Amino acid sequence: MFANIDYYAGDPILGLMDKFVADPNPNKVNLGIGIYYDENGQLPVLDCVKTAEQRIANPIAPRPYLPMAGLPGHRQACQDLLFGKDAQILQQGRVATIATLGGSGALKVGAEFLHEWFPQSKCYVSDPTWSNHIAIFEGCDIEVGSYPYYDKASSSIKFDEMIDFVKKLKKQDVLLLHPCCHNPTGMDLTQQQWDTLLEVIKQHELIPFMDIAYQGFGEDMDSDAYAIRKAVDMGLPVFVSNSYSKNLSLYGERVGGLSIVCPTADEAERVFGQLNFVVRRIYTSPPAHGGHVVDIVMNDDKLYQQWVNEVYSMRDRIKAMRLKLKSILETELADFDYNFDYITRQNGMFSFTGLTTEQVERLQSEFGVYLVSNSRMCMAGLNVNNVDYVAQAMATVLKG
Repeated sequence: MFANIDYYAGDPILGLMDKFVADPNPNKVNLGIGIYYDENGQLPVLDCVKTAEQRIANPIAPRPYLPMAGLPGHRQACQDLLFGKDAQILQQGRVATIATLGGSGALKVGAEFLHEWFPQSKCYVSDPTWSNHIAIFEGCDIEVGSYPYYDKASSSIKFDEMIDFVKKLKKQDVLLLHPCCHNPTGMDLTQQQWDTLLEVIKQHELIPFMDIAYQGFGEDMDSDAYAIRKAVDMGLPVFVSNSYSKNLSLYGERVGGLSIVCPTADEAERVFGQLNFVVRRIYTSPPAHGGHVVDIVMNDDKLYQQWVNEVYSMRDRIKAMRLKLKSILETELADFDYNFDYITRQNGMFSFTGLTTEQVERLQSEFGVYLVSNSRMCMAGLNVNNVDYVAQAMATVLKG
């Protein structure tokens, strides 16, 4: 019956985790999967989350189904964080927001909605992008193409090429964009570049789909949402998928949200209804625990400020590791023609190192240092105990 079923080769990033676990090297370092680890190499539980979970457990309560769209407090938290608490569009009721199964679930529901109501639209992702972006949209029968983005030779953004490409797209084509902490390159557009790009999007009546999984890890909560809020100010309809996996360290709870900014409150109500219908067809309602954590932390002024401070501590630790890695590499390779400025120009959890596939494989086999094959390094996996070792290993393979 199942003899003709194809084998699944596995996800390259999650598969890398299995390979890392099986490696007997006592000095091994996992810089592949996009997870934030603290200075001791441990997955942290944020203090604000501990407080929220204590409230949830006191007293232990029944577990009813949530509404299809999730908890109202969760949805409100997404809107306030993305658009600002005093945003006019929120007062006007022009945003349709649902709680989702992480950022991936938000992308899936958004893609299903687009396929249903904009069947002629094609989706374009950055070259490169997170590989699951392509899989999710293609899995919804949406044709996926790519737009120019990263220049490996200069470790910069091909902005002019990107703009020229976008100008040639058809009306209501979808542009999947990273508002901050671009995955996998770490290279973000400047605010001026965002202004230019969004103007082109408006002129050509394209649909921007902003995927923000790392808000707070770039500059700050507001600056990281600049592209989203600028699009709103320009009157653009915009899709936004957001995740709390990283900035609340709730990876296994699968907590995210999908928000769609609409021209009118009436349209937002209709869109909201159709998003509920998509959810009903897939999983009926989101899980409760993570949603309650978001609700409690984000809607309590004291806990919210504690959370922001904890996120900024994580951000600053990553930035410190960037500086340390860059410094060691520059010292070790002072006699070679390498420029490591890209390490500190990049934002967020990832760095696109530019290493070849062979060099990445050598890091794994000789040193137990694991990067994604495209040379993406998760900077959050570095700490004071392993950064020297990783830098020495990188220097060795770069020397040839």
